[in-house]
Amino acid sequence: MWRIRGVSLTTRILFVNVIALALLAGGFFYLDSYRKQLIEERFKLARAEAEIAAEALEGADAARRRQLLVRIGTKQMLRLRLYDGESHLLADSFALAPPSFALIDPESEPWYQQAARWLDRGVDFIVNAPVIERYSDTAERPAGSWPEIQAARTSGQTAVYLRYAPDRTPIITAATPVGAQGEVLLSLRNALDITQSVRDARQTLVIIIGLALLLSVQLSLYLARTIVQPLRALVRAAVRVRLGREREVVVPRLPERGDEIGLLARAVSDMTTALRQRIDAVETFAADVAHELKNPLASLSSALETMQRVEDAGLRRQLADIAAHDVQRIDRLITEIADASRIDAELSRATFLPVDLAALAAQVVGARDVRTRGSVPVRLRRDGGDCVVPGDAARLERVLENLLDNAVSFSPPGGVVEVIVWGDGEAAHIAVVDEGPGIPESEREKVFERFHSVRPVEEAFGAHSGLGLAIARTIAEAHDGTLTIADRPDGKRGAWLVLSVPLDVEADE
Repeated sequence: MWRIRGVSLTTRILFVNVIALALLAGGFFYLDSYRKQLIEERFKLARAEAEIAAEALEGADAARRRQLLVRIGTKQMLRLRLYDGESHLLADSFALAPPSFALIDPESEPWYQQAARWLDRGVDFIVNAPVIERYSDTAERPAGSWPEIQAARTSGQTAVYLRYAPDRTPIITAATPVGAQGEVLLSLRNALDITQSVRDARQTLVIIIGLALLLSVQLSLYLARTIVQPLRALVRAAVRVRLGREREVVVPRLPERGDEIGLLARAVSDMTTALRQRIDAVETFAADVAHELKNPLASLSSALETMQRVEDAGLRRQLADIAAHDVQRIDRLITEIADASRIDAELSRATFLPVDLAALAAQVVGARDVRTRGSVPVRLRRDGGDCVVPGDAARLERVLENLLDNAVSFSPPGGVVEVIVWGDGEAAHIAVVDEGPGIPESEREKVFERFHSVRPVEEAFGAHSGLGLAIARTIAEAHDGTLTIADRPDGKRGAWLVLSVPLDVEADE
């Protein structure tokens, strides 16, 4: 498929519509065919007129012949010439009576007739028409200079020729034998009506094409305005968004348009809003990262500077421990920040496969019991129902690990963490229940914000980054699921965090 590169949409619309009109202009070729048909009909008429006149002249005396030449020539608007066997001119109807027609001098015609002749030549050139001999005549022109007379004498049949008068109108000549003495009758007709008919038809076609062109251009410009102007407005808004010169760029939504342009405008507007929100989130995240890294870096810097001035070995060890702890905090923060920043991109490219949340929970709980023997115990309870969901097993495992880390960190000495798995026919659920202080309602949404953390007083400062629950909710939402916090259904003290993921319908079928 050929393409036009670097050409505006308005120009393309105009080009396509003008192409259709150019095809209509091909009617000029039809008019040339129409002209040929008219000339062929006149050839037949000229042959018939010449033969009828020759029959009338045969056997008539000289006086009768002159009368017949004048009568036929005047009535049929012909010029008749009779030649004897020696090619001498015997009679000429224009000499015997006033001429029945006169050739037009092109120089005496108005400009539009000159233009019509130029157009005739142009059409002949386009259709590659054969070159037609120019007509010229004098009263003394001998019979031998007329090839049709020679052809008629040679073949014994009527010969018809076509020439152009000075004004490019057809001159049709017909030569036919008269009797057996070698006489030949030559008839000439200036077929003005053929040229006029073709020019009238061509003029009508030009007017139709001109009106169609004007209408087509107007409609094309209207169509271009309805398409190009909204697109240009969208382009300008997109450029402003790209350059970031305006914080709040208003992308036109075109609510009055229900066509594809309207759909595109609303899609671009929604995309811009989502992009702005994402940029805001990135900027906020970057500011939070800078803030969270400043604290351990300041503590580390202070510890290192103090170590240089302290001579006491015990105090130096304490400062070294503080520095090591700060390094661990920075390492933990960088790891969590890296995970939080790439998790969206990784999940957008991930291929979701059927995952059994019940089996996944059993695996995570079993592995944790082996790793953390002697700490807060974690129990698993399976309440039935289908728990196969589409998802990324590694990421869903990360959600459960983060929930368990959070529950264990808030559990009191001797406390127990319980993991409950069940399905309700629409979604699979995993609840992580602890016996800690619980989460106040005012904090239940804030704990999912990045770097927001409400830790127990006795917990070491900086032991958690405040990103665990934020990452867990991001993964849940990427699976079209939810992660919520509620009071324990049994009314006891503690937190109830529930991960819900829609079931894999295809797996059920």
